Order: sequence, then structure tokens, then C-alpha cells
Amino acid sequence: MAGTTQSVANGKPPVHTAELKRQAVREQWALLSLSVPAIVIIFLVIIIPVGWLFYLSFIGSEGQASLEHYRKMIEYKSYARAFITTFKVSFLTTLICIVIGYPLAYFLAQLPARWVGLFMLAVLLPFWTSLLVRTYAWLVLLQRKGLLNEFAMDIGLWEKPLKLVHNLTGTLIGMAHIMLPFLVLPLYNAMKKIDRDLMQAASNLGATPAKAFWQVYFPLSLPGMVAGALIVFVLSLGFYVTPAVLGGGRVIMVATQITAILENQFNWGAASALGVVLLVATVLVLVLAAKLFKLDTALFGKG
Repeated sequence: MAGTTQSVANGKPPVHTAELKRQAVREQWALLSLSVPAIVIIFLVIIIPVGWLFYLSFIGSEGQASLEHYRKMIEYKSYARAFITTFKVSFLTTLICIVIGYPLAYFLAQLPARWVGLFMLAVLLPFWTSLLVRTYAWLVLLQRKGLLNEFAMDIGLWEKPLKLVHNLTGTLIGMAHIMLPFLVLPLYNAMKKIDRDLMQAASNLGATPAKAFWQVYFPLSLPGMVAGALIVFVLSLGFYVTPAVLGGGRVIMVATQITAILENQFNWGAASALGVVLLVATVLVLVLAAKLFKLDTALFGKG
């Protein structure tokens, strides 16, 4: 007691306080050591490849530091068209997933617990099938002599086969099918957390069902929808297989452009520059979303 009083009188922290601080530091280092393997993996798998990508994008054709790859992206309109198509397809895919996924998630959230598993199985089923297999399945269904056109003509919906593949329509159908679970799952999770008594309270206060939904239920489900929409949009920016197969070479996205540059020109610098610009654009989209929405609330459910 006398030692503690003397330490305080001398302006020094008590002995036990200093020991607690040392223990806290040791615990922090111990926790950091546990995360070292994950940090090493992230460094090897993400940091080094992305850093190498940035490096190659600033190396010219003669091996010197140069901005020629970025200048070409400004000079040639094909690059701008690829970016416009990429963001257009990603936006439309996200919009389609919201239009289809919101009613589906709402339906799942209203089901009794014993039925949710069965219907959720149908939502998760695409995850158990290869993306390439699903894409070619849509090609079989949507082509001119495919199952959909043949069935529609047999029952008289239309007389001539519609062109549903090798264009933007087929690409959007395939991508929306693949991306839909990524919107439904976070949206369903947000809806399940909404107290149903709130809707009853709104009705007791005189709100119509539609007014109660839009003023009470929809705002509470918005964080889940924002989270799902961001996931769908960002993942759609890097799609390659589905636009290449269902687009038939007519839907040129950035990933398709990068592949063409590597296959035809073997130009790693130009391909890296495209990847860097797409990465920066994706980060800007996330920053903009962070300004418009509270991403911690949308992604992690924090207030």
C-alpha cells in the first residue's frame, strides 16, 4: 500500500497498473501471432499479385516506365465501350436480381420454419453446380432450336424462334440466375430479424397494409438489400464465362477484353492496366456506396 502511494505521489503509475498494461500488450501480440498465417496467405495471394499487376501496367512495350497503356485506353474507343458494357451489364443484373429476389426473400421470410429449409434448398441448389455447366444449360434452353423456343412455339406464344442467346438478353438471363442467391441470402437474413409485431402495430395505428409495408417493413429490410446488391454488382464486374458463352462475342466486358489482349497480343502491360482501372472503379463504387449508405449497417448489421 505504501509502495502504491509512493508511486502515485511520484507521478508514476502504480505497480499493478503497469503490470496490467504489460499483460494487455502481451495478449495483443499473442492474438496477432495467431493471425500471422492468415496475414501471410493474404499477402501471398492478394497483395503480391495486385502489386505485380500495378507494376506491369506502368511498364511500356520497351521495358521502361511509361503510361502508354493508360493512354491507349483513352485513345481507343473499344476500351471505353468495354467499361460501359461492363457497368451496364452489372447494373442491369443487379436490378433484375432485386426485382426477382426481393419478393422471393419476402416469401421465404414469411414461411413457417418447417418449410423454409425446403424452399431455401431450391435457392442454394445453383451453388452445387458448376458455373460453366449452368451457363451451357442456359445455352441449350435459350438457343433458336432450344427447349424454350420449341415449347413456346408449340403452345402458340410466338410463331418464330426468338433470339435469346448470343446477345445482351441471354447474358443477363444467365448472370441473373447465377447472382440471385447472393442477393436473396443477405436480404432474407435482414427480413428474418424484422419483428412482425411492428407491422401489426402499424395496422393498429391506422396504416393500410401497403403503407405499413413501405413505411415500416421496407426501410428495415433496406440494409440487407443494399448488402446483397453490392455483392451482386461487384461480382458481376469481373464476369467472364457467362458473357463469353451466352453473349457469343457480342457482349464485350472488361474480363473478355483482358482475355482477348492476352490471347491475341500477349500484352501483359495492357491487360494489367485494364485490371487496375477496373479495380479502382470498383473501389470508387464501394466508396460512393459508403457515402450514400452505412456500409457497416448494410454488411454487418451494426447500428
